[in-house]
Amino acid sequence: MTRTDDDSWDITESVGATALSVALARARETECECPLFTDRYAQYFVDAAVERGWRPPSSGPMAERLRIIGGYAAARTKWFDEQFIAAGANGIEQAVILAAGLDARAWRLPWVHGTVVYEIDQPRVLEFKAETLAAHSARPAAGYCAVPVDLRQDWPKALRDAGFDPSAATVWSAEGLLSYLPAAGQDLLFERIVELSAPGSRVAVEAFSPRFFDPEYLERQAEQWRRIRESGAQTPNDLWYVEERTDLEQWLTGRGWKVAAIEALDLMRRYGRSPAADDEQTIPRSVFIEGRRPS
Repeated sequence: MTRTDDDSWDITESVGATALSVALARARETECECPLFTDRYAQYFVDAAVERGWRPPSSGPMAERLRIIGGYAAARTKWFDEQFIAAGANGIEQAVILAAGLDARAWRLPWVHGTVVYEIDQPRVLEFKAETLAAHSARPAAGYCAVPVDLRQDWPKALRDAGFDPSAATVWSAEGLLSYLPAAGQDLLFERIVELSAPGSRVAVEAFSPRFFDPEYLERQAEQWRRIRESGAQTPNDLWYVEERTDLEQWLTGRGWKVAAIEALDLMRRYGRSPAADDEQTIPRSVFIEGRRPS
């Protein structure tokens, strides 16, 4: 699971496997008594991965962690859903989902007629996704275009070549992505996003909160991950770049974007998914940032 500058992955390995954990969380939320959203495609992806030999954790420390952060995953999904829906209600008809993984929003959200959704991710991840959805005769609810390219490569060219119009307002999402990029890679990503964003564009981001880098918090997290590794499970944090990085709220504001942000625990409370007091330290210290470029 060691990261390299040119590493790649299938859906059941390395960074790709983290998308399966998200799909599992979304499938569980869909089946709960009062779900924040419905994603019937998530179970398709889980089942297809199991057929390839993937085994979701059913017991032990990793299974317990997935249970605890289920509310976080649900709140995060709901927040990004609302960002796309609000963008459409405000006349934006072009969406780009960065590191799309097993995101099914192009199929399940109520898109405005004429919207085109571009999904960028590793070729083998998007191939797995397309094969799974085709097996269930799933049709997207918007215009859909897969852009199979690594975000560390020249993805803006690949996006334009796929039909993306940089003169049209766009809504961008970076969900579950930034922790897998080094600090310099994050900076380059957002420089490119801003360059491609016409007036009226929006961006929705999940980022490390400044509180994430508190030494005591990092020490507690390291101990949690150590226990999980000792149980024989792989841990996604081995794939992260835990580095001090640019404060995106300030960065976007400094470039004229209007910015609003909310911490993860506050977002979970907003959606009625507050964790138990004993579980709060397991919840990722993330911040959800909404940026709007003035028209």
